[in-house]
Amino acid sequence: MNKRFHIKTMGCQMNEYDSDFLAQSLIKNGFSPENEVGQADVILINTCAVRAKPEQKACSFLGRMAGLKEKNPELVVGMIGCLAQMKGKELMKRFPLLDFIMGPRELEKIIDIVGEIYDSRQKIAVTGLKGAPPSPVNCPGYFQNQTSGFISIMEGCNNFCSYCIVPYVRGREHFRPPEDILREAEHLLSEGVREITLLGQNVNSYTWDDPDHWNFSSLLHAMGNLEDLSRLRFTTSHPKDLSDALLGCFQKMDKLAGHIHLPFQAGSNRILKLMRRGYTREEYLEIIEKLRTAKEGIAITSDVMVGFPGETDEDFLLTLDLIQQVEFDSLFSFKYSDREGTPAAKMPDKISKGVKVSRLQRLQDLQSSITLKKNRHLEGRQLTVLVEGTSKKGGQLTGRTSANKIVNFDGDSHLAGKLVEVTIQESYLNSLKGKLTGS
Repeated sequence: MNKRFHIKTMGCQMNEYDSDFLAQSLIKNGFSPENEVGQADVILINTCAVRAKPEQKACSFLGRMAGLKEKNPELVVGMIGCLAQMKGKELMKRFPLLDFIMGPRELEKIIDIVGEIYDSRQKIAVTGLKGAPPSPVNCPGYFQNQTSGFISIMEGCNNFCSYCIVPYVRGREHFRPPEDILREAEHLLSEGVREITLLGQNVNSYTWDDPDHWNFSSLLHAMGNLEDLSRLRFTTSHPKDLSDALLGCFQKMDKLAGHIHLPFQAGSNRILKLMRRGYTREEYLEIIEKLRTAKEGIAITSDVMVGFPGETDEDFLLTLDLIQQVEFDSLFSFKYSDREGTPAAKMPDKISKGVKVSRLQRLQDLQSSITLKKNRHLEGRQLTVLVEGTSKKGGQLTGRTSANKIVNFDGDSHLAGKLVEVTIQESYLNSLKGKLTGS
Protein backbone atom coordinates (compact mmCIF):
# COMPACT_ATOMS: atom_id res chain seq x y z
CA MET A 1 0.00 0.00 0.00
CA ASN A 2 1.28 3.45 -0.93
CA LYS A 3 1.64 5.57 2.22
CA ARG A 4 0.81 9.25 2.08
CA PHE A 5 2.44 11.99 4.15
CA HIS A 6 1.56 15.54 5.13
CA ILE A 7 4.11 18.01 6.52
CA LYS A 8 2.96 21.06 8.48
CA THR A 9 5.79 23.59 8.52
CA MET A 10 5.93 26.33 11.14
CA GLY A 11 8.59 29.00 11.48
CA CYS A 12 11.46 30.25 9.37
CA GLN A 13 12.98 29.52 5.97
CA MET A 14 15.33 27.04 7.64
CA ASN A 15 12.28 24.99 8.60
CA GLU A 16 11.01 25.15 5.02
CA TYR A 17 14.35 23.78 3.86
CA ASP A 18 14.20 20.99 6.45
CA SER A 19 10.65 20.12 5.37
CA ASP A 20 11.81 19.86 1.76
CA PHE A 21 14.55 17.47 2.90
CA LEU A 22 12.03 15.33 4.77
CA ALA A 23 9.58 15.32 1.86
CA GLN A 24 12.24 14.29 -0.66
CA SER A 25 13.48 11.53 1.68
CA LEU A 26 9.95 10.14 1.99
CA ILE A 27 9.20 10.39 -1.74
CA LYS A 28 12.43 8.56 -2.62
CA ASN A 29 11.31 5.75 -0.30
CA GLY A 30 7.88 5.24 -1.84
CA PHE A 31 5.71 7.72 0.07
CA SER A 32 3.44 10.23 -1.68
CA PRO A 33 2.73 13.82 -0.59
CA GLU A 34 -0.84 14.55 0.55
CA ASN A 35 -2.28 18.07 0.79
CA GLU A 36 -5.27 17.05 2.91
CA VAL A 37 -4.12 16.29 6.44
CA GLY A 38 -7.14 14.05 7.03
CA GLN A 39 -6.09 11.75 4.18
CA ALA A 40 -2.48 11.26 5.29
CA ASP A 41 -0.95 8.11 6.79
CA VAL A 42 1.99 10.06 8.24
CA ILE A 43 1.72 13.59 9.66
CA LEU A 44 4.91 15.50 10.44
CA ILE A 45 4.83 18.81 12.34
CA ASN A 46 8.03 20.78 11.73
CA THR A 47 8.28 23.27 14.57
CA CYS A 48 9.98 26.48 15.65
CA ALA A 49 10.82 27.47 19.23
CA VAL A 50 12.43 30.89 18.77
CA ARG A 51 9.37 32.65 20.18
CA ALA A 52 6.29 31.66 22.14
CA LYS A 53 3.78 32.19 19.30
CA PRO A 54 5.09 29.43 16.96
CA GLU A 55 5.19 27.06 19.92
CA GLN A 56 1.55 27.83 20.71
CA LYS A 57 0.55 27.28 17.08
CA ALA A 58 2.31 23.92 16.97
CA CYS A 59 0.58 22.71 20.13
CA SER A 60 -2.78 23.92 18.85
CA PHE A 61 -2.31 22.05 15.55
CA LEU A 62 -1.18 18.93 17.42
CA GLY A 63 -4.30 19.07 19.59
CA ARG A 64 -6.49 19.13 16.50
CA MET A 65 -4.84 15.92 15.27
CA ALA A 66 -6.20 13.94 18.24
CA GLY A 67 -9.50 13.28 16.46
CA LEU A 68 -7.73 11.90 13.40
CA LYS A 69 -5.68 9.56 15.58
CA GLU A 70 -8.82 8.28 17.31
CA LYS A 71 -10.41 7.46 13.94
CA ASN A 72 -7.21 5.92 12.58
CA PRO A 73 -4.97 4.34 15.26
CA GLU A 74 -2.47 3.38 12.52
CA LEU A 75 -1.82 7.05 11.78
CA VAL A 76 1.80 8.04 12.49
CA VAL A 77 2.24 11.50 14.03
CA GLY A 78 5.69 12.98 14.58
CA MET A 79 6.99 16.33 15.82
CA ILE A 80 10.25 17.54 14.31
CA GLY A 81 12.46 20.59 14.75
CA CYS A 82 13.37 23.04 17.48
CA LEU A 83 10.28 22.60 19.68
CA ALA A 84 10.72 18.83 19.51
CA GLN A 85 14.32 19.29 20.62
CA MET A 86 13.41 21.65 23.45
CA LYS A 87 10.21 20.14 24.85
CA GLY A 88 9.64 16.94 22.92
CA LYS A 89 9.52 14.45 25.79
CA GLU A 90 7.28 16.78 27.77
CA LEU A 91 4.96 17.10 24.76
CA MET A 92 4.84 13.33 24.27
CA LYS A 93 3.38 13.06 27.78
CA ARG A 94 0.98 15.93 27.13
CA PHE A 95 -0.12 14.63 23.70
CA PRO A 96 -0.35 10.82 23.74
CA LEU A 97 -1.07 10.81 19.99
CA LEU A 98 2.60 11.66 19.30
CA ASP A 99 4.50 8.61 18.05
CA PHE A 100 7.94 10.22 17.85
CA ILE A 101 9.94 13.38 18.28
CA MET A 102 12.99 14.28 16.24
CA GLY A 103 15.45 17.15 16.69
CA PRO A 104 16.71 19.23 13.73
CA ARG A 105 20.06 17.40 13.68
CA GLU A 106 18.43 13.99 13.19
CA LEU A 107 16.58 14.45 9.89
CA GLU A 108 18.51 11.73 8.07
CA LYS A 109 16.84 9.14 10.33
CA ILE A 110 13.29 9.91 9.18
CA ILE A 111 12.81 6.72 7.10
CA ASP A 112 14.25 4.45 9.80
CA ILE A 113 12.10 6.10 12.49
CA VAL A 114 8.83 5.88 10.54
CA GLY A 115 9.60 2.28 9.63
CA GLU A 116 10.29 1.40 13.25
CA ILE A 117 7.00 2.99 14.33
CA TYR A 118 5.10 0.83 11.82
CA ASP A 119 6.96 -2.29 12.99
CA SER A 120 6.77 -1.87 16.77
CA ARG A 121 4.33 0.99 17.54
CA GLN A 122 6.79 2.04 20.26
CA LYS A 123 7.25 5.75 20.95
CA ILE A 124 10.65 7.08 19.86
CA ALA A 125 12.68 10.20 20.77
CA VAL A 126 15.84 11.17 18.85
CA THR A 127 17.37 14.50 19.89
CA GLY A 128 21.13 14.34 19.36
CA LEU A 129 22.90 17.64 18.62
CA LYS A 130 26.30 16.51 17.35
CA GLY A 131 25.42 15.35 13.87
CA ALA A 132 26.63 17.21 10.79
CA PRO A 133 24.07 18.76 8.43
CA PRO A 134 22.76 16.04 6.09
CA SER A 135 23.75 15.83 2.45
CA PRO A 136 20.95 16.81 0.06
CA VAL A 137 18.54 14.15 -1.16
CA ASN A 138 18.14 15.74 -4.62
CA CYS A 139 14.88 14.04 -5.54
CA PRO A 140 14.36 14.44 -9.33
CA GLY A 141 11.37 16.60 -10.22
CA TYR A 142 10.69 17.88 -6.70
CA PHE A 143 11.60 21.50 -7.50
CA GLN A 144 10.19 21.66 -11.02
CA ASN A 145 8.03 24.75 -11.63
CA GLN A 146 9.72 26.56 -8.72
CA THR A 147 11.65 29.73 -9.45
CA SER A 148 13.23 30.09 -6.00
CA GLY A 149 14.95 27.59 -3.75
CA PHE A 150 16.86 27.41 -0.46
CA ILE A 151 20.19 25.84 0.45
CA SER A 152 21.33 25.49 4.05
CA ILE A 153 25.08 26.08 4.33
CA MET A 154 25.37 25.50 8.07
CA GLU A 155 23.62 24.32 11.21
CA GLY A 156 23.64 25.76 14.71
CA CYS A 157 25.01 28.94 16.27
CA ASN A 158 27.91 29.88 18.58
CA ASN A 159 26.72 33.35 19.61
CA PHE A 160 24.55 32.53 22.64
CA CYS A 161 22.60 35.79 22.70
CA SER A 162 20.96 35.90 26.11
CA TYR A 163 17.37 35.61 24.78
CA CYS A 164 17.94 33.03 22.04
CA ILE A 165 17.16 29.33 22.24
CA VAL A 166 18.82 28.40 18.91
CA PRO A 167 22.23 27.21 20.25
CA TYR A 168 20.39 24.93 22.68
CA VAL A 169 18.03 23.37 20.14
CA ARG A 170 20.17 23.40 16.97
CA GLY A 171 23.59 23.01 18.58
CA ARG A 172 26.91 24.63 17.81
CA GLU A 173 27.98 25.84 14.37
CA HIS A 174 28.67 23.09 11.87
CA PHE A 175 29.33 24.02 8.24
CA ARG A 176 28.68 22.04 5.09
CA PRO A 177 31.48 21.36 2.57
CA PRO A 178 31.47 23.90 -0.28
CA GLU A 179 31.42 21.18 -2.95
CA ASP A 180 28.30 19.74 -1.28
CA ILE A 181 26.60 23.15 -1.39
CA LEU A 182 27.56 23.75 -5.03
CA ARG A 183 26.35 20.29 -6.03
CA GLU A 184 22.98 21.00 -4.45
CA ALA A 185 22.85 24.34 -6.27
CA GLU A 186 23.54 22.62 -9.60
CA HIS A 187 20.64 20.26 -8.92
CA LEU A 188 18.25 23.11 -8.14
CA LEU A 189 19.28 24.93 -11.31
CA SER A 190 18.78 21.76 -13.38
CA GLU A 191 15.20 21.65 -12.04
CA GLY A 192 14.50 25.19 -13.25
CA VAL A 193 15.20 27.16 -10.07
CA ARG A 194 16.74 30.54 -10.91
CA GLU A 195 17.06 32.24 -7.53
CA ILE A 196 18.84 30.59 -4.59
CA THR A 197 18.88 31.78 -0.98
CA LEU A 198 21.72 30.53 1.22
CA LEU A 199 20.49 29.83 4.74
CA GLY A 200 22.08 29.69 8.17
CA GLN A 201 21.73 31.02 11.68
CA ASN A 202 24.76 33.23 10.94
CA VAL A 203 25.81 32.76 7.32
CA ASN A 204 28.67 35.24 7.37
CA SER A 205 30.56 33.12 9.90
CA TYR A 206 30.87 30.37 7.24
CA THR A 207 34.33 28.82 6.82
CA TRP A 208 35.67 25.51 5.52
CA ASP A 209 39.17 24.10 6.03
CA ASP A 210 41.39 27.07 5.17
CA PRO A 211 39.37 30.23 6.09
CA ASP A 212 41.44 32.29 3.66
CA HIS A 213 40.29 30.07 0.81
CA TRP A 214 36.75 29.07 1.79
CA ASN A 215 34.83 31.69 3.69
CA PHE A 216 31.41 33.20 3.12
CA SER A 217 32.52 35.71 0.49
CA SER A 218 34.42 33.06 -1.49
CA LEU A 219 31.34 30.81 -1.34
CA LEU A 220 29.23 33.66 -2.72
CA HIS A 221 31.68 34.15 -5.61
CA ALA A 222 31.63 30.41 -6.39
CA MET A 223 27.83 30.48 -6.43
CA GLY A 224 27.86 33.56 -8.64
CA ASN A 225 29.84 31.65 -11.26
CA LEU A 226 27.01 29.14 -11.77
CA GLU A 227 25.78 29.82 -15.31
CA ASP A 228 22.03 29.29 -14.90
CA LEU A 229 21.73 31.24 -11.65
CA SER A 230 19.90 34.55 -12.11
CA ARG A 231 19.95 35.84 -8.55
CA LEU A 232 21.60 34.96 -5.24
CA ARG A 233 20.40 35.84 -1.74
CA PHE A 234 21.37 34.92 1.81
CA THR A 235 20.00 35.12 5.33
CA THR A 236 20.64 35.66 8.22
CA SER A 237 23.70 37.79 8.96
CA HIS A 238 25.09 38.92 12.31
CA PRO A 239 26.32 42.53 12.42
CA LYS A 240 29.48 41.68 14.36
CA ASP A 241 30.65 39.30 11.60
CA LEU A 242 29.93 41.43 8.54
CA SER A 243 33.28 41.64 6.77
CA ASP A 244 34.86 43.98 4.24
CA ALA A 245 35.01 40.98 1.89
CA LEU A 246 31.22 40.69 2.05
CA LEU A 247 30.90 44.41 1.34
CA GLY A 248 33.08 43.78 -1.71
CA CYS A 249 30.65 41.11 -2.89
CA PHE A 250 27.87 43.68 -2.99
CA GLN A 251 30.13 45.97 -5.02
CA LYS A 252 31.33 43.39 -7.56
CA MET A 253 28.72 40.64 -7.94
CA ASP A 254 25.91 41.37 -10.40
CA LYS A 255 23.96 38.26 -9.37
CA LEU A 256 24.01 39.10 -5.66
CA ALA A 257 20.66 40.68 -4.74
CA GLY A 258 20.73 44.26 -3.50
CA HIS A 259 19.21 43.32 -0.16
CA ILE A 260 20.49 42.28 3.24
CA HIS A 261 18.63 41.17 6.35
CA LEU A 262 20.68 42.42 9.30
CA PRO A 263 18.98 42.04 12.72
CA PHE A 264 19.67 44.82 15.22
CA GLN A 265 17.15 43.73 17.94
CA ALA A 266 17.41 46.95 20.04
CA GLY A 267 18.63 50.52 19.73
CA SER A 268 19.90 50.91 23.30
CA ASN A 269 23.49 50.01 24.10
CA ARG A 270 22.45 48.97 27.59
CA ILE A 271 19.90 46.51 26.23
CA LEU A 272 22.27 45.28 23.51
CA LYS A 273 24.81 44.46 26.22
CA LEU A 274 22.20 42.57 28.23
CA MET A 275 21.29 40.72 25.04
CA ARG A 276 24.97 39.79 24.47
CA ARG A 277 24.78 40.98 20.89
CA GLY A 278 28.45 41.96 20.61
CA TYR A 279 28.05 45.42 19.02
CA THR A 280 26.83 48.90 19.89
CA ARG A 281 24.22 51.04 18.15
CA GLU A 282 27.04 53.25 16.85
CA GLU A 283 28.80 50.23 15.31
CA TYR A 284 25.53 49.06 13.75
CA LEU A 285 24.91 52.48 12.20
CA GLU A 286 28.47 52.48 10.85
CA ILE A 287 27.84 49.11 9.18
CA ILE A 288 24.67 50.49 7.57
CA GLU A 289 26.66 53.40 6.16
CA LYS A 290 29.27 51.01 4.73
CA LEU A 291 26.57 48.87 3.11
CA ARG A 292 24.94 51.85 1.45
CA THR A 293 28.33 53.04 0.20
CA ALA A 294 29.13 49.59 -1.20
CA LYS A 295 25.76 49.11 -2.93
CA GLU A 296 23.71 52.12 -3.94
CA GLY A 297 20.02 51.60 -3.19
CA ILE A 298 20.56 48.43 -1.16
CA ALA A 299 17.43 47.37 0.71
CA ILE A 300 17.99 46.73 4.41
CA THR A 301 15.56 44.73 6.52
CA SER A 302 15.96 43.68 10.12
CA ASP A 303 14.65 42.00 13.27
CA VAL A 304 13.75 43.98 16.37
CA MET A 305 12.08 43.09 19.65
CA VAL A 306 10.34 45.17 22.29
CA GLY A 307 9.94 44.48 25.99
CA PHE A 308 13.28 42.83 26.73
CA PRO A 309 13.67 42.49 30.54
CA GLY A 310 14.55 45.86 32.03
CA GLU A 311 13.74 47.86 28.87
CA THR A 312 12.86 51.40 29.97
CA ASP A 313 10.94 54.05 28.06
CA GLU A 314 14.31 55.67 27.27
CA ASP A 315 15.67 52.39 25.89
CA PHE A 316 12.60 51.98 23.71
CA LEU A 317 12.91 55.54 22.38
CA LEU A 318 16.50 54.76 21.35
CA THR A 319 15.14 51.83 19.32
CA LEU A 320 12.64 54.13 17.60
CA ASP A 321 15.43 56.63 16.97
CA LEU A 322 17.60 53.99 15.28
CA ILE A 323 14.67 52.97 13.07
CA GLN A 324 14.18 56.59 12.05
CA GLN A 325 17.89 57.02 11.30
CA VAL A 326 18.27 53.85 9.22
CA GLU A 327 14.87 53.87 7.50
CA PHE A 328 14.65 50.11 7.01
CA ASP A 329 12.72 48.80 4.03
CA SER A 330 10.80 46.54 6.40
CA LEU A 331 11.08 45.00 9.86
CA PHE A 332 10.21 41.72 11.51
CA SER A 333 9.12 43.03 14.90
CA PHE A 334 7.90 41.07 17.89
CA LYS A 335 7.39 41.08 21.64
CA TYR A 336 10.05 39.48 23.81
CA SER A 337 9.00 36.14 25.29
CA ASP A 338 10.93 34.01 27.78
CA ARG A 339 12.60 30.94 26.29
CA GLU A 340 13.18 28.36 28.99
CA GLY A 341 16.89 27.68 29.51
CA THR A 342 18.17 31.04 28.25
CA PRO A 343 19.85 33.60 30.56
CA ALA A 344 17.22 36.24 29.72
CA ALA A 345 14.45 34.01 31.07
CA LYS A 346 15.99 34.39 34.54
CA MET A 347 16.46 38.15 34.34
CA PRO A 348 14.41 40.40 36.65
CA ASP A 349 12.33 43.43 35.68
CA LYS A 350 10.06 41.70 33.18
CA ILE A 351 7.94 44.06 31.09
CA SER A 352 4.16 43.74 31.31
CA LYS A 353 2.17 42.44 28.37
CA GLY A 354 0.29 45.74 28.05
CA VAL A 355 3.49 47.76 27.77
CA LYS A 356 4.92 45.34 25.20
CA VAL A 357 1.75 45.50 23.10
CA SER A 358 1.75 49.30 23.21
CA ARG A 359 5.43 49.58 22.30
CA LEU A 360 5.12 47.09 19.46
CA GLN A 361 2.17 48.94 17.95
CA ARG A 362 4.01 52.25 18.12
CA LEU A 363 7.10 50.71 16.51
CA GLN A 364 5.10 49.03 13.76
CA ASP A 365 3.20 52.24 12.98
CA LEU A 366 6.52 54.05 12.57
CA GLN A 367 7.97 51.36 10.31
CA SER A 368 4.79 51.18 8.21
CA SER A 369 5.07 54.90 7.45
CA ILE A 370 8.74 54.47 6.47
CA THR A 371 8.05 51.42 4.28
CA LEU A 372 5.19 53.13 2.48
CA LYS A 373 7.28 56.25 1.88
CA LYS A 374 10.16 54.21 0.44
CA ASN A 375 7.79 52.23 -1.78
CA ARG A 376 6.17 55.41 -3.10
CA HIS A 377 9.60 56.64 -4.19
CA LEU A 378 9.68 53.67 -6.58
CA GLU A 379 6.61 54.83 -8.54
CA GLY A 380 7.53 55.60 -12.13
CA ARG A 381 10.81 53.70 -11.92
CA GLN A 382 11.76 50.76 -14.12
CA LEU A 383 12.85 47.74 -12.04
CA THR A 384 14.17 44.30 -12.94
CA VAL A 385 11.83 41.59 -11.65
CA LEU A 386 12.40 37.85 -11.44
CA VAL A 387 9.00 36.35 -12.28
CA GLU A 388 7.90 33.69 -9.79
CA GLY A 389 4.53 32.79 -11.27
CA THR A 390 0.90 33.70 -10.71
CA SER A 391 0.01 36.00 -7.81
CA LYS A 392 -1.92 34.62 -4.83
CA LYS A 393 -5.06 36.48 -5.86
CA GLY A 394 -4.69 35.20 -9.41
CA GLY A 395 -5.02 36.99 -12.70
CA GLN A 396 -1.56 38.56 -12.59
CA LEU A 397 2.08 37.54 -12.50
CA THR A 398 4.15 38.15 -9.41
CA GLY A 399 7.86 38.45 -8.83
CA ARG A 400 10.53 40.17 -6.77
CA THR A 401 13.02 42.90 -7.43
CA SER A 402 16.66 42.62 -6.44
CA ALA A 403 15.69 44.58 -3.31
CA ASN A 404 13.13 41.85 -2.47
CA LYS A 405 10.08 43.99 -3.26
CA ILE A 406 7.02 42.04 -4.42
CA VAL A 407 5.69 43.29 -7.78
CA ASN A 408 2.39 42.23 -9.38
CA PHE A 409 1.71 42.89 -13.07
CA ASP A 410 -0.09 41.58 -16.14
CA GLY A 411 1.79 39.14 -18.35
CA ASP A 412 1.94 35.66 -19.87
CA SER A 413 2.68 32.67 -17.65
CA HIS A 414 5.61 31.63 -19.88
CA LEU A 415 7.59 34.49 -18.30
CA ALA A 416 7.95 32.50 -15.04
CA GLY A 417 11.61 32.13 -14.14
CA LYS A 418 12.69 35.02 -16.36
CA LEU A 419 14.05 38.47 -15.56
CA VAL A 420 11.81 41.20 -16.98
CA GLU A 421 11.66 44.97 -16.79
CA VAL A 422 8.61 46.39 -15.04
CA THR A 423 7.60 50.03 -14.63
CA ILE A 424 6.09 50.65 -11.19
CA GLN A 425 2.66 52.30 -11.32
CA GLU A 426 1.34 52.06 -7.77
CA SER A 427 2.83 51.29 -4.37
CA TYR A 428 1.34 49.69 -1.28
CA LEU A 429 2.67 48.71 2.13
CA ASN A 430 3.56 45.12 1.20
CA SER A 431 3.75 45.14 -2.60
CA LEU A 432 4.05 47.14 -5.79
CA LYS A 433 1.88 47.18 -8.91
CA GLY A 434 3.50 47.59 -12.28
CA LYS A 435 3.37 47.19 -16.04
CA LEU A 436 5.74 45.30 -18.27
CA THR A 437 8.01 47.96 -19.78
CA GLY A 438 7.19 48.47 -23.42
CA SER A 439 3.84 46.66 -23.29
